[in-house]
Amino acid sequence: MWNDTLQNFADELLDIFRYRKLERRSDVPITALSLDDAYAIQAHNIERRIASGERAVGYKVGCTSRAIREQFGLQDPVSARLMAPYLSEGPASLITSDYVNCAVEPEFVFRIGCDVTAEFMERRHISESIEYISPGIEFHHYKFWYGAPSFQELISSNAIHACVILGHEKRGLGNLDLEMEGVGLFSGADLVASGIGAEILGGPLKSLAWLAGNLLHRGEYLKEGDLVIPGSPVKLVTVEKGAEITARFTHFGSVQALFH
Repeated sequence: MWNDTLQNFADELLDIFRYRKLERRSDVPITALSLDDAYAIQAHNIERRIASGERAVGYKVGCTSRAIREQFGLQDPVSARLMAPYLSEGPASLITSDYVNCAVEPEFVFRIGCDVTAEFMERRHISESIEYISPGIEFHHYKFWYGAPSFQELISSNAIHACVILGHEKRGLGNLDLEMEGVGLFSGADLVASGIGAEILGGPLKSLAWLAGNLLHRGEYLKEGDLVIPGSPVKLVTVEKGAEITARFTHFGSVQALFH
């Protein structure tokens, strides 16, 4: 049930997103929130951002590794929203000071080609919902403002998500094995992180299926045209001014961002 405590946290977190500062409105610790409370705050602030002119364009899945879920005390991954105008095509030129301790991950970007309803999930495999896949880089404001990292702040902050840059490649799944798809993150010419799709919940399609089922459980569903990033197979990498970051995929091309 919505109450003054949730409203205070919602106001604080929206100010963090907009102004990069925390002004406490109460002394209630954020760890007092439940999982449902955190998602309620996330949804409330997304509606406020939409009312101010932003547009919801899809979803992200986070905490896809078991180690990270154990760190946050979670049984399942977490979901958050992708918003326009915080999504664009690369190569991108970014201003480092626009981000708080910016950290990046390479991401598969799925475009959903049809509504994924309960009937659809029972009738056909989740992979058939994918219209195409693009390479991407996700950017985060990698700071926990309330102290030690917690699932409450992670979820209610919209998963510390800042934006996504997409590459131009748009390739259908076909017979490609996403579990074995190689992903590399480069800083200049140096490989700084690498992995394969299987490190995302056993495979990106499993993450997509989890998201679709989780949304249905909450009375929502993936819609035609939604974009989804299912989680990264590599660790977060922090970046500084002057960095030239490239995400490269075995079959889905690459995308680049330069930080000024």
